[in-house]
Amino acid sequence: MKASQFLITTLKEAPADAEVVSHQLMTRAGMIRKLGAGIYNYMPMGLRVIQKVEAIVREEMNRAGAVEMTMPVVQPAELWQETGRFEKMGPELLRIQDRHERDYVIQPTSEEVVTDVARQELRSYKQLPKNLYQIQTKFRDERRPRFGLMRGREFIMKDAYSFDRDEAGAKASYQVMAAAYRRIFDRFGLKYRAVAADSGAIGGDLSEEFQVIAATGEDAIVYCPASDYAANMEKAEALAPAGPRPAPANPMVKTPTPGKSTCADVAEYLGVPLATTIKSLVLATDELNEAGEVVKSQVWLLLLRGDHDMNEVKVGKVPGLDKGFRFASIPEIDAHFGCKPGYLGPVGLKKPLKIVADREVAVMADWICGSNEPDFHTTGVNWGRDLPEPDLVADLRNVVEGDPSPDGKGPLAIERGIEVGHVFYLGTKYSKAMNATFLDTDGKPKHFEMGCYGIGITRLPAAAIEQNHDERGIVWPDAIAPFTVVVCPVGADRSEAVKAAADELYAGLLAAGVDVIIDDRGERPGAMFADWELIGVPHRVTIGDRGLKEGMVEYQHRRDAAATKVPATEALAFVKGRLSA
Repeated sequence: MKASQFLITTLKEAPADAEVVSHQLMTRAGMIRKLGAGIYNYMPMGLRVIQKVEAIVREEMNRAGAVEMTMPVVQPAELWQETGRFEKMGPELLRIQDRHERDYVIQPTSEEVVTDVARQELRSYKQLPKNLYQIQTKFRDERRPRFGLMRGREFIMKDAYSFDRDEAGAKASYQVMAAAYRRIFDRFGLKYRAVAADSGAIGGDLSEEFQVIAATGEDAIVYCPASDYAANMEKAEALAPAGPRPAPANPMVKTPTPGKSTCADVAEYLGVPLATTIKSLVLATDELNEAGEVVKSQVWLLLLRGDHDMNEVKVGKVPGLDKGFRFASIPEIDAHFGCKPGYLGPVGLKKPLKIVADREVAVMADWICGSNEPDFHTTGVNWGRDLPEPDLVADLRNVVEGDPSPDGKGPLAIERGIEVGHVFYLGTKYSKAMNATFLDTDGKPKHFEMGCYGIGITRLPAAAIEQNHDERGIVWPDAIAPFTVVVCPVGADRSEAVKAAADELYAGLLAAGVDVIIDDRGERPGAMFADWELIGVPHRVTIGDRGLKEGMVEYQHRRDAAATKVPATEALAFVKGRLSA
């Protein structure tokens, strides 16, 4: 490609609404242009990156035995009504009507459509297993689209769906996809982690997120540096605390804590470690009648150590809270504690409730909690002596850096990541909802066992930039750079020798199958180099009249601090060698 024929539209400044580095640099490098809230044009430079991502994904999906198809962006509502998602999905699902007032959705994903395909086309166990995938535009009506392609409303995703005759087959298909994803992300040349993820209401342990490591990532990734353990924050666990619980050593005392309503303030005021305090979180569950009216409510008190935070996913798995919960109302709190939040505790309740203690709290002695009276906390509280044992003990908290890994192989560490892929075992959730069956070996109909597997095609370049950039611009890995090599002739309009040498190298790289662009725009060297550093092309060869008189050209990798002189006659071989290194 010649730069004069391409569309290069770099900017010196990023737009004011570009909050993160990837949004700023993709806009400045002329890769995207905003069309509306969360909706972007993929400009030629950015589209090349997206196409390279797609090519790697497609090659590895095909290699894994998946079969590509394309499903419509606009889908009939009837299919979504079969699974109940048309009503349940909420405002993120964009619903539209055609001229005949028939309901449609703009697809955010395609479980319903692909399940409909399967129930029509896959009639016998002899046709299984099958994995159908697409690389297609999606739309989610985000309330607050932001961060450019990181959280846009329209995006491109690779979504795949496996169909098997039994659970064992589905788990085997899952492992095939998990291995394919590792090959895909290895080829991208990015630092990433595959982490165990929560499976939500579907249950089971087969769910992994693929996270690109970046300091600006929204997700916390928990891992053990000494082992293979890795999980996202929702799923991560620490080694269960060792017992037995220490014996009480102090009397229970009601202690003034004027104006100190947080655990941190109480610990500082009393001069004790924050880990000796207990925070009280009050939840409620509702029992509904057939009309959806609340007929009975149960109030719950969750107790966590003062230096720990509640993990809502874990709480949602506690028996009794697993059907859904809410935070208790002020009247409910007042009825059970007789006190406003900030001074609540399990001692001296006005009305009984369910008490769930985090497993760390269950082995504590002489702890501090609210006295259910403003400006007072109770010190020296102990299970058994001062109040009954909790109704339940469970893992309720987020892990923290330094917690012991659940595999016992060392302390846990935490880093930030950006989720760009997810593999998930679905089971029969969709096949049962849509009565998608095949005839099994016994001649009887059976529901498909399914899995789903997604990669954010347009999110991935943004994640790559968050991980790979410097003060000059983007630093692309070779595999997904818009161009792998740029040839920069300096003064080619004034020197036939420079133009000839540049054209010769350019032609040689093209013949070798290298994705190369030559900058024949006639720009000044400073402006030309600034453009390609901003765009992030990994390999640059500069050819100038002064160097050619010495028989040399200059090579510089995007990460190099300085250029390397290379004999002009060896430039082609040198660059090819760097590309294969």
